[in-house]
Amino acid sequence: MKMVCPPFKGENKGHYTAGVISRGMLYVSGQLSIDPDTREVCQGDIKDHTRLALDNVDRVLKEAGVSRNDVVMCRVYTPDVNYWGPINEVYAEFFGEHKPARVIVSTTTLHFGCLVEIEAVAEMPEA
Repeated sequence: MKMVCPPFKGENKGHYTAGVISRGMLYVSGQLSIDPDTREVCQGDIKDHTRLALDNVDRVLKEAGVSRNDVVMCRVYTPDVNYWGPINEVYAEFFGEHKPARVIVSTTTLHFGCLVEIEAVAEMPEA
């Protein structure tokens, strides 16, 4: 097992690692719509929140040497099911033709007041 720790500048007090590689798979912990360098929550609309959460996922993927096309599953959490459409639009832009398995879960309030949290699972490229 190998821990993946992107060089985020902000201090994260949570007891977890941004990513873990185990048995050829990368598990990306839930990435909120918060800037991991400044620890500031996104101030934009739901699309901005989604872009930031996906950018944070992308940073973990890149640190692990994985591309978006290696992602096999995502879970998206949001406090309002009415955000599904805009989330789906930004998600489709992010992944392009690649369509990993996905679930969007309507939750209660997310930490720090974020509107999106995304976790992912990706296959590691073969050496």
